[in-house]
Amino acid sequence: MLYLKNITYHPPATHTAILKGLTLTLAPQQLGLIIGRSGSGKTTLLEILAGLAQATSGDIFWGEQGLTPDHLQQLAGLVFQFPERHFCGSTVLEELRMGHPELGAERVQEALTEVGLGDISLYTSPHALSGGQQRRLALAVQLIRQPTVLMLDEPTAGLDWSMRRQLANLLLKLKSHWTLLVVTHDAGELLQIADSCWTIQQGELNAVDPASLGQKAAVTSH
Repeated sequence: MLYLKNITYHPPATHTAILKGLTLTLAPQQLGLIIGRSGSGKTTLLEILAGLAQATSGDIFWGEQGLTPDHLQQLAGLVFQFPERHFCGSTVLEELRMGHPELGAERVQEALTEVGLGDISLYTSPHALSGGQQRRLALAVQLIRQPTVLMLDEPTAGLDWSMRRQLANLLLKLKSHWTLLVVTHDAGELLQIADSCWTIQQGELNAVDPASLGQKAAVTSH
């Protein structure tokens, strides 16, 4: 169980806090969805949960254990927005083994199979993959680390409707083994697979029913 209690983030250089007393609970093997516009604080929240930034105040727990930024770096896997821009390996194999040179072929193949890339050559350049395949590879890179919580920042950004649907289906499959937290400005297909949902606006978090949001989106689209 991931539990955030009164998380505030107020850097000295800003007049107002970026995050304002956020509280959130996400059960294991569920997908939590946070929806907010650019600048609402959602990426900052993921950076805190990944141990890349430190909250000004508040506490983060996994079960009964309080977590420090060092703990969070081990616990969480973060897939950035447009993760393909961060690829450094010249091949798929090199990308997956980045920081893990000891990884055996079996573990590498397991990670690729889990994200639906089991048939691609390990010696393909990551930049030669399609947009949807690149997003899947970025997921595999994090799954190699065996994170407790897998977090995604705008995972459907820049994808067409077909790739968005494929990615949503993949995340639905992954949540049977992982706890997922996704932030986005455009929930779309993700609403259908979310177990818990929040909106974030000006650094404040509010719980909402994903089913009701999905119904509103359907009415708006028609």
